[in-house]
Amino acid sequence: MKLSIVIVNYNVRYFLEQCLQSVQVATANIDSEVFVVDNASSDDSLEMVRNKFPDVVIIENTNNVGFSVANNQAIRQSKGEYVLLLNPDTIVREDTFVKSLQFMDDHPDAGALGIRMIDGTGGFLPESKRGFPTPWVAFCKIIGLTALFPKSPVFAQYYMGHLSSEENQEVDVLAGAYMLLRAKTLEKIGLLDEVFFMYGEDIDLSYRVQLGGFKNYYLADSEIIHYKGESTKKGSLNYVYVFYKAMAIFARKHFKGSEAGIYLLFIQMGIVFRAVLAGMGRIFKKLGLPLADAVLTYGALMYLKHYWERNHRFVSGGEYPEIFSYFVLPAYVLIWMLFAYLQGAYDKPQRKTTAIRAVAFGTLGLLIGYALLSEDWRFSRALILMGAVCAAAIFTVNRLAADWFDKGRLLQKSEVSRRFFVVGNKSEARRARKIIRDAMQFTSFIGWIPENETQIKSDWQIGDWSEITSLISTYRPNEIVFCSADLTHTEIMNRMREIRDFGLEVKILPTDSQFIIGSNSIHQQGETYMHDVRGLFIPMFRRQKRLFDLISSGVLLLLFPLTVVIAKRPGFILSSAISVFTGRKTWIGYSKGEVAKGLPVLPPGVFSQGDQLRTPANGNTQLQKLNFLYATQYALKDDAEVLWGRVRG
Repeated sequence: MKLSIVIVNYNVRYFLEQCLQSVQVATANIDSEVFVVDNASSDDSLEMVRNKFPDVVIIENTNNVGFSVANNQAIRQSKGEYVLLLNPDTIVREDTFVKSLQFMDDHPDAGALGIRMIDGTGGFLPESKRGFPTPWVAFCKIIGLTALFPKSPVFAQYYMGHLSSEENQEVDVLAGAYMLLRAKTLEKIGLLDEVFFMYGEDIDLSYRVQLGGFKNYYLADSEIIHYKGESTKKGSLNYVYVFYKAMAIFARKHFKGSEAGIYLLFIQMGIVFRAVLAGMGRIFKKLGLPLADAVLTYGALMYLKHYWERNHRFVSGGEYPEIFSYFVLPAYVLIWMLFAYLQGAYDKPQRKTTAIRAVAFGTLGLLIGYALLSEDWRFSRALILMGAVCAAAIFTVNRLAADWFDKGRLLQKSEVSRRFFVVGNKSEARRARKIIRDAMQFTSFIGWIPENETQIKSDWQIGDWSEITSLISTYRPNEIVFCSADLTHTEIMNRMREIRDFGLEVKILPTDSQFIIGSNSIHQQGETYMHDVRGLFIPMFRRQKRLFDLISSGVLLLLFPLTVVIAKRPGFILSSAISVFTGRKTWIGYSKGEVAKGLPVLPPGVFSQGDQLRTPANGNTQLQKLNFLYATQYALKDDAEVLWGRVRG
């Protein structure tokens, strides 16, 4: 047998299905076997494999044994001349295995082979080729010098950024996402070191390949898509810690004495440096915008106060009392910021109109409160109004600045306005459109581009692929969906290269599947595939729901004599109001029954929109749909209507 392919799976059913489809095509003329080692997934991965890929050999673990152990389980059973370690979140081209095997056959000195990898936008993944993590290389990687100077032969040795990604060449380290090894090499150097649980095993294996007298090569003649690449997690402090642990194991295993000590010292220095930066960055991200709003708005109010008292209120002498400057004005600022928080002005993406609307509501509240105060506490209505204008301007400018620092542009694209292109034949494009529309409540545009220029024109066809550049510039889509029933994976990857400079998110609709998959949707396939995250998925709406619970339960308790009169079950309503006020319950919650995974967590509901559902046969299915709709289309007025109806009846 020529090739044994080993795929370790853990709860990525949809990625696994798409990966196996691509593997099936790529091995059509190769004597091969495929192993799927499942590390106790809780999804239906194995059921899918058994039904759709009956020739795949399944190894089912009862617990998560880690990447190294799982791979070794399959390698020990493999019969191939070559063994390929392949991640489930990859798609291979039709020629990937043929070219990889041919390269290995032509290079008898090769012990292992990696490949050019691209992410879900078509961008090159630098972890496709790497250098050995010497103390200096590891230090540069951890503190961020590698990212700052990605092409430097001094600072970017970890990713070998000075070497071309378009040329086949010898490298030091290969990525475990695609690692083709000779079986004879493994016999000589041993299998994966099971001390490494989730990171570093590929570095260790690559190092041992060279110690065994073989070479590691990088192949640029073909490529694969790797959705969940290292770039998605490398900024995380937890990732740095995991990286450190793996490198510490590597150092203790391969270096001795003072050399190992220096190695660990460099890594520890990098960890401390990154921890300090990460902590400062986290504080700035959390408090930077609120502090800017508070300080600048308070400064503007103090300037307005001095101007107003000198030129209007106290022209002949006098001034506002200190309590106005040091207590009342800060209270104005806090009220505007509170309304901004409740309206989601501190959530991402930053919407400038939300900040202005929040200031308007806060100002209305201030003016109402102002009218209810005694004359001694009515300092100046004009200052409230002028301050509101300044606050709205400051809040808006601050969010523009936050956009600039965060994304390098002044205006972020709103996540609720998604524009799609669908590329494929007409029937597959219609299927893609239906899946998208079923999964998303709002899509601002869907346009169809046929896979070739000879197809019959349609009223929702926007053009041909030959004019893709002008189409993107004109329609400005966020995402593009390729139908793999009509396009080979090679064609899809070639087209991804053509459009990669536009930064579009690329999705693929697999053949005969009811999901669309992409790099940012590892937990959002099928019915829960939603780019337009709305309703209770947004923190602002969850805060508004809690505020509604507090106010409504407080009103029902404070006005309990009236509550007794209007409520049909006053005792139940009053006891429920106490539970809601303390947060043990919410007035309107999910319908009774099993709540689908992935929905926002809510306290138990006193009432729900499914209370009156009477369909025993498929009631649970309907209840789940109601819960899904409630979470995604949440509106405060709906809660109010349901509560009022239940209280009275």
